[in-house]
Amino acid sequence: MTDHSLEQRYGAPPRARRWIVLGVAVIVAALFLGWLGWAIWGTANPAVSSQELTKEPLGEHQARISFRIKYGDGPVDATCTVRALTDDGQEVGRVSVHPDPSEGPDYTVTFRTTRRPSSIEWLGCTAPGQTHPR
Repeated sequence: MTDHSLEQRYGAPPRARRWIVLGVAVIVAALFLGWLGWAIWGTANPAVSSQELTKEPLGEHQARISFRIKYGDGPVDATCTVRALTDDGQEVGRVSVHPDPSEGPDYTVTFRTTRRPSSIEWLGCTAPGQTHPR
């Protein structure tokens, strides 16, 4: 009886197929790593970010919030949003402001509400092309 190797018995895939599969795997890995780097850089360097400083209800139909804005590479047209809520979670007031970069990094906004607010929620600021508030 002769000794047959597995390659002789079952056949072997062509050598070129291995290189093609390896090349495709390298390309897919490079594309994924490029996308991951782009996503990390975009998240770490937003065009605008903000920080809530103080917030307070001001009576039956008014609320006030103070916040600070930090610009990435320079001032951009930012939109900042805040809302007022009641104890049961209903929204009773919302305002979006476009702060003027020449007026500071610190801003105070007073806005009207339909009922007495029990809490004020800072939603953050966005810039053109920035999908999530910061």
